[in-house]
Amino acid sequence: MITIGMTDGRMYDLYAEWIKGNEEQIEIIRIGYGFDNFSEVEKCQAMVFTGGEDVHPKYYDRLDYLPYCVPVDFDEQRDAFEWELLNDVTKRKLPILGVCRGLQLINVYFGGTLIPDIPAWGKFHHAKLPDGRLREHLIHVDRYSQLFDIVAYTEGLVNSLHHQSADKIAGDLVASAISSDGVVEALEWKDKQGKPFLCLVQWHPERMEDVASPFVKNIRESFLREVKLLNS
Repeated sequence: MITIGMTDGRMYDLYAEWIKGNEEQIEIIRIGYGFDNFSEVEKCQAMVFTGGEDVHPKYYDRLDYLPYCVPVDFDEQRDAFEWELLNDVTKRKLPILGVCRGLQLINVYFGGTLIPDIPAWGKFHHAKLPDGRLREHLIHVDRYSQLFDIVAYTEGLVNSLHHQSADKIAGDLVASAISSDGVVEALEWKDKQGKPFLCLVQWHPERMEDVASPFVKNIRESFLREVKLLNS
């Protein structure tokens, strides 16, 4: 049995269903401050950091960005809880998969910053469409990256429903994919030698309609393969 921790948040069930699939040997533990279950992390062999609320700009020392944020879209208890969660899983060198907010939080944790509102920074095609449908756009993958090793394509169509993104990239990380207008779409270790698996994506694989897309299927499979190898 492989036990994977997953942070609680919006649309949690979609993330859990995507990662677990039909594999009976995978157990998902929902980790969140609302469950007061930090001790459950000890059972986990990997961690998924899911999407959701904006990361409060105090975590990257830019309180001047507050006017660009929506106060109701903060959950400071979640920020604090997941910060401590990152302390734990990075010390234990667990494999990590991060989606949307997960990418943003982890970039900040390692010393990076965020663009608090992409439209205010002149990028207009990353949020949901006016009718509520998910927007799609091309991303460009660095052919020398781990991400390219995973998906085997230098371009791909992904969904997009976010208003924040990575700005300054943390020193230990590097961007492995960007959108056509220059928004960071994926991060990974700059030097992965001796480090655990880390794949951070801005799009939402758990909500993409094309489940056979390598930007969905291969992301999941590479994460699970790494977890299984470490625990075989």
